[in-house]
Amino acid sequence: MGGCVGRSSVDGQGSAPGSMRGKKRGARNEPLKKERPKWKSEYPMTEGQLRSKRDEFWDTAPAFDGRKEIWDALRAAALAVECNDLELAQAIVDGACITLPHGSLTESYDELGNRYQLPAYTLAPPVNLITETSSECKASDCTQKQAQASPSREDFQLRVRLSTGKDVRLTASMADSIAELKKQLEEREDIEVTRQRWFFSGKLLTDKTRLQDAKIQKDFVVQVIVNINPSVITN
Repeated sequence: MGGCVGRSSVDGQGSAPGSMRGKKRGARNEPLKKERPKWKSEYPMTEGQLRSKRDEFWDTAPAFDGRKEIWDALRAAALAVECNDLELAQAIVDGACITLPHGSLTESYDELGNRYQLPAYTLAPPVNLITETSSECKASDCTQKQAQASPSREDFQLRVRLSTGKDVRLTASMADSIAELKKQLEEREDIEVTRQRWFFSGKLLTDKTRLQDAKIQKDFVVQVIVNINPSVITN
């Protein structure tokens, strides 16, 4: 676990979900603190939705900037923190030569001065996390069926912009879920559902999200990141 010569913190500003490069200054590194961030989701979130949101971040974060091995180490450390194994998390951080200027995984730096930022949802569940019960699931299924069978469905052409640069128009309604639209895109462009990650206004759209929930209208554009290596996707 040696070899971490020249560990330092870096000045840098910004909130992009990747890393930033800056000028090295005096070393500053604090031990990992036990406290985890407290946050509230914009809507009550289930455990499944939280897992999906986290998977999306970890699948796409290395594409922004930084080193993949550092992202992997941060992911392992975040999992250890959630399991209340602070000793293991600290060992992972030290082994990867990661500097924590504030003693938190929310902001860190590698040996080269790259800045890494982790959103609160990767480190702790929201205060309004809900647990799905069988009755809730059944109620959700009934709601979906009613929406699908609704005679007042009004279709429009939804424009999605693929990370390949291509624009595709899908037939959609405000009651459609992202999961349904993913299947339609798969049929249209032969892009497997597991390779699709949908974003709107910089936010991940989970499979259960409906267009009306995200306030997406016909004139808006939805971004779709197409993963070229489906083997790295975790369901």
